[in-house]
Amino acid sequence: MIGLNELRVQLEELRSEHRDLDEAIRAMAEASPFNQLQIQRLKKRKLALKDQIIKLESKLLPDIIA
Repeated sequence: MIGLNELRVQLEELRSEHRDLDEAIRAMAEASPFNQLQIQRLKKRKLALKDQIIKLESKLLPDIIA
């Protein structure tokens, strides 16, 4: 089983990649002409990373019983 420290490291790596993709998408959109297909692929990857981040965050946060 993966330990909490490993999950935190993995989470930070995913967040970093997510930020990098955000910057890359912004830079490509500002360039003229820009490649719409490439931007769509980057956005899709960014969404997949966001899903992974949410899953890891839920593993790290204790369940709150209401």
